[in-house]
Amino acid sequence: MAESRPAEEIARLGDEIYERVVRSQVERDHEGEYVAIDVESGCWAVAEDLREASRGLRAQQPEAVDVWLLRVGHRTLHHMGGRPLGRAG
Repeated sequence: MAESRPAEEIARLGDEIYERVVRSQVERDHEGEYVAIDVESGCWAVAEDLREASRGLRAQQPEAVDVWLLRVGHRTLHHMGGRPLGRAG
């Protein structure tokens, strides 16, 4: 099994792949859905459920180690509290 990258590098690579390859293919029709990206291969999967996105990616890349997860159209994967992030305060 390959050794994992530092979390900051996984985030940077995942964001780069999302911006360069994935965003244009998912933003219009998949708002609020989840994307799982293998930062090594660039393979990705999108689904309504976080687990399903992960399963879809694993079906393509069973040996994926460094996976970046995000939510289409959101700055974070999850949030806590009763207000969206931009409206606090």
